[in-house]
Amino acid sequence: MSHDAYARPELKMYSLRYACFILRVDMFKRPTKRQLLIRRIIVYSVMVTAIGVIVAGTILFIQGYRLDGDKGRLEQGALVQFDSQPNNADVRIDGTSINANTPSKQTVVAGPHTFVMNKSGYQSWQKTVNVKAGTLEWLDYPLLVPTKLPVESVANYATLYGEKASPDNKWLLVQEKANLPNFQLVDLRSQQVKVSSLTLPASVYTDATTPNVTHTFTMESWDKDGRYVIIKHTYNNKSEYLVLDTQDVTKTVNVSTLLSIALTEVKFSGTSGTLLYGLTDGVLRKLDLSNATISRGLVSSVKDFSIFANTIVTYTGTDPKNAANQVAGIYREGDDAPHVLRTVNNLTTPLTITATQYYSDDYIAISEGLKVTILKGKYPASTDTTNASLKNFADLKALSNVDTMQFSVNGKRLVIQSGLNLVSYEIDYMRETDATIATSETTPRTLQWLNNAYLWAVYDGRLSIREFDGTNVRVIMPMEPGYDATLSQNGKYLYGIAKNANGYQVQRVTMILN
Repeated sequence: MSHDAYARPELKMYSLRYACFILRVDMFKRPTKRQLLIRRIIVYSVMVTAIGVIVAGTILFIQGYRLDGDKGRLEQGALVQFDSQPNNADVRIDGTSINANTPSKQTVVAGPHTFVMNKSGYQSWQKTVNVKAGTLEWLDYPLLVPTKLPVESVANYATLYGEKASPDNKWLLVQEKANLPNFQLVDLRSQQVKVSSLTLPASVYTDATTPNVTHTFTMESWDKDGRYVIIKHTYNNKSEYLVLDTQDVTKTVNVSTLLSIALTEVKFSGTSGTLLYGLTDGVLRKLDLSNATISRGLVSSVKDFSIFANTIVTYTGTDPKNAANQVAGIYREGDDAPHVLRTVNNLTTPLTITATQYYSDDYIAISEGLKVTILKGKYPASTDTTNASLKNFADLKALSNVDTMQFSVNGKRLVIQSGLNLVSYEIDYMRETDATIATSETTPRTLQWLNNAYLWAVYDGRLSIREFDGTNVRVIMPMEPGYDATLSQNGKYLYGIAKNANGYQVQRVTMILN
């Protein structure tokens, strides 16, 4: 055997080790620039794709897109936010529970859905809404009405001439007799109702001690903060206006005598009780009681006016340049002149106007006969003679001539009343709904806002509430027409006026059970 034969196994082993060493070197060999570039491109592509998928998925999710398992396709839905008063109500959508109580939320596919809220001890709430894709639908306003509504009397009066509820839901001002300057202030702020007496000082109103003078005192309106009340005093076929301070009756002011002015209408501007707008011979002026001053004539030939946000006056009247035409317009405090927004070439077509603000936009609704126009934008500047800052937002039509138009306090909804017919319009959803008041009465009564979503009225001798679109009507309790109904601040009680065996009573029902 040769020497090479004995050495061959060692040589093979050496060759194998060498090959492994070369392979190991190749494995840890620094990659070339081209290889690095390719690797980076691959990594970045995967990252960008993953981020794109995540972002796109998030955007689609936020916009309400969901995979419909039945149809096998991606569809855009809507998010519905639920709440109720009281809360903790079970929520069902199209008959299926969402397994959550109010407040809660749920995504639904676009289209009509029937929503139901149930709570033990309360009547079921239900509404069908055609939900639009990609929207946020707020069903956070339902008032759940108890199944049983026992009536509780909290104050009694042998006679009753008038009663008005303050806008802040704190007070009722009650007047037993028209010819006496005496009032009862009913405190609704606690469960135990308290009543205090207010009497106008004789020094405040004219001919207080003159014999054989017939006096009539009529409550006109509260200020928004619920302290001051405008009282119209009529005597010897004359009239004057007083501002009653319900917290200190000695500070009551006679507006007419202080300013030596004959007024036909007065309304509060602000919450101090000292700033008002008034009409004298059809001329609108601002009144400052603290300084005993009267402004120049701001608008002339005014028939009626209302005030929004203390500084915006909407009015109807006749054209000062052509008495055969009606006009509807606005006056903004500080402007040199009013802005006429609608002119009607006759004096017979019913014309009304109202204003509000929703988020950062101004809205004005004008009715002319059956037609209602909603304008959106910004109130015209003092120098704007074209009113170009307001654009047409919506056109609506009532079934008959419009009697009243009212925006909710938050500006979200408009309710138009024509006799027993209602047209409601939701600003944020641009949604119009028609409804009719069911009653045996033929004379319509003006619906009043109970809160931002509910209206109240007295028909057939009973107080009923309904939502802004006329749905979910609930009969609450017996009540006399011509008086105010109001919720307490916490929503626990609903107050009203009814007759009893001895005269009249302030009464309430419990809306939120213990």
